[in-house]
Amino acid sequence: MIKNYFKNLIIYPMSYSFKNLNVAMIGLALFLGSCSKSGLSPDPEAPVNTKTALKISAGAGFGNILTDQRGFALYFFAPDANGTATCTGSCETVWPVFYAEDATLPSNLNIADITTITRSDGKKQTAFKGWPLYYYAGDTKSGEVKGDGIGGNWSVGKPDYSIMLAKTQLVGANGRNYTADSKEGNGISEYLTDAAGRTLYAFTPDTYNVNTYTRADLSNNATWPIFESEILNLPSMISKDLVMQITAVGKKQLTFKGHPLYYFGPDAKRGETKGVSVPAPGVWPVLNLSSPLNP
Repeated sequence: MIKNYFKNLIIYPMSYSFKNLNVAMIGLALFLGSCSKSGLSPDPEAPVNTKTALKISAGAGFGNILTDQRGFALYFFAPDANGTATCTGSCETVWPVFYAEDATLPSNLNIADITTITRSDGKKQTAFKGWPLYYYAGDTKSGEVKGDGIGGNWSVGKPDYSIMLAKTQLVGANGRNYTADSKEGNGISEYLTDAAGRTLYAFTPDTYNVNTYTRADLSNNATWPIFESEILNLPSMISKDLVMQITAVGKKQLTFKGHPLYYFGPDAKRGETKGVSVPAPGVWPVLNLSSPLNP
């Protein structure tokens, strides 16, 4: 019952609609009443944290995951694809901010992947590969990973994802807003990115697991670079059988549902989706869990 309560409570940022806030917050207060200030541990004998560090720990059924120094799981939020923390206000009550005050890192993490952002409320938050990190208040023990997959928005933090899911407004190179079906319009769309939040695209003329775009001399690869990657870890929302690796002009390219994946060169930073309108909407679409298989 508690699990369902959390799933339906706060899985979107404050900008999303939220019904019966007062009732929900009373219920939440009852659940978290015995917890520490961070909303993580109901054990009154748990040591008080004076410093928090980032580490890699074993998460039940999830292999190596990002945790704090006590082993509490950390999570990525799909709407944060551009590197801005969007889980604020009441959302933050269930998904508390993680900030690594202790900069000491284990040797198996790359310090270049760890950054600190300043949120809109002035708080500091640690980010991994640009994804702000959060706790889940429903994890009451170290090693628990109860927050993964909630609302299709939350993925447990792992150091080696190949592909991630993002949910933002698509904006083309022409400055117009688009939806995932390549039509002009406003709305949050789900789409694939690499581990650092850079948008991935498909090329409509490609056939099943066949790259028909990239020239043998790579003369057009700078405009639509091949997404070169090994198949590492995938968010639990993405079935492993949907992702394959092909060889295209001597490069290892990942495909999703049979669609070879590409970057768009002019997407200069994470979260940009300029390619959706180039050269016309629908030629280079984004992909998501609802995308059809490439015939």
